[in-house]
Order: sequence, then C-alpha cells, then structure tokens
Amino acid sequence: MNKLALAALVLGSAACSKTDQTASSAPKDPATSAAASASPAPAPDPAPAAAPAPAPKVVQGATAAASDPANLPPPGTAPAAVAVDKQFDTIWKTPIKTLKGEPTTLAAYKGKALLLVNVASKCGLTPQYTTLEALQKKYEAKGFTVIGFPCNQFHNQEPGTAEEIATFCATNYGITFPIMEKIDVNGDTRHPIYRQLTPIADAEGHDGDIRWNFEKFVVSADGKQVTRFSPKVKPEDPAVIAAVEAALPH
Repeated sequence: MNKLALAALVLGSAACSKTDQTASSAPKDPATSAAASASPAPAPDPAPAAAPAPAPKVVQGATAAASDPANLPPPGTAPAAVAVDKQFDTIWKTPIKTLKGEPTTLAAYKGKALLLVNVASKCGLTPQYTTLEALQKKYEAKGFTVIGFPCNQFHNQEPGTAEEIATFCATNYGITFPIMEKIDVNGDTRHPIYRQLTPIADAEGHDGDIRWNFEKFVVSADGKQVTRFSPKVKPEDPAVIAAVEAALPH
C-alpha cells in the first residue's frame, strides 16, 4: 500500500471515531428523557361506597295492628268468676270434631286456660277474630288457647263449608288457634259442650241461651271457674284480658 492510501485510511477511521463520540455525548431531548424515565401514575382511590338506603318504614294495616299482641291494653279488673260443680267435668270428655273432621275432646287442652267462643264469618263482630288471635299470640306460651266453634244459628252468618271457614280464617285473619266443626249452641240441637256453658251467668246476670256470635267463656286452667262475656265485649277489653291472666296455670 502506498503512503497516500495509508494516510487516507487513517484519516477516515479517525473521522468515524470522532463522529460516534459526538453522537453519544450529544444532549438528549428533555421531553423524551422525562417520558422515558417517568413511572406510571398511581391508580385513583376508589370512590367510597354509597350508604345503603334506609329500609322503608313498615306501616301496619288495621287488621295487622289489631292482631299484634304488643297493641293489647294492660289488664283491667276481671268480673267475678263462677265456680262450677262436678257436672261441668263432662265438658272435657264430650266428643267433638276439629274443622278438619278429626275426632277430639277438650281434654286435649285440659290444664290450659281456655277462651271458648262461637264464631261466624259474615257477622258485624267477625273482626273480633283479630284480637282473639292477639290473645292467642300473647298468652299461648303461658298455657292458654282460644277455641272457636263455628255456628250458623244467628241469621245464617256462618254458611260455609269446613274448608271455606278454614280458608277464610287463615286468609283474612291468620288464625292459629284451633277451630272445631260447625255446631249449634242453642235449642234442642245444642252441642253438649254448650249445655255445660250456657247455665253460667255473666257479670250482668245473664245466663241461658247464647245471644249472638262471639259470646265468650274463659275457663280457668284447673277447670273450676268460668267467666262469661257478652258478644259485645271485645277480646281486647281489659276485663277480658284480666280474666285470661287470672285463668292461666299457676
């Protein structure tokens, strides 16, 4: 290689080396550098969960309110109970059927305080079912039960079949107390249970025939005393509540 060619080669190599050094030492674009070195932005905090909407206030209808035992008044003063004799004991063994047609006797409930009541589905006093059920709920655990006896003797106000009566009581009043078969409470066909009840007088001195639907008899848990109430005396009357409490087993 001649000297001229060698000198040209050396000068070319030196120029390339200087160019590379210049390129590597040149300042970088600040925007490009910041973008390259910036870390990812943190995710925003999640929005706080919305507070649950308050539950709507439950407003009881008239029937629900009346059947709520919490709405029963405190007991008042019960009228004097009537002491019954040994003849009354036949009431416990008298055969009767439930509304479902199953044979039973009141002996199945002996030892409990009882409220015996003749009932009807199409009477102006039928809403008394609501507070009869309230009494059932309040005192059942203390040894008490209402027992209903459907009767069609008062202006044909209980005309339905056993199934219709059961459906009516369950659908309209949520009745949980036992209901017996339809019977007569007055006259020659009076059921033997009512033959024992009707001679007992109420506080006004009325004895004998049942006057209307929803006449009530509170029988003490020991079966020795009975308190009678007219149909117009409502189950929530403080006197009725006092008689129930006095009749509970002690």
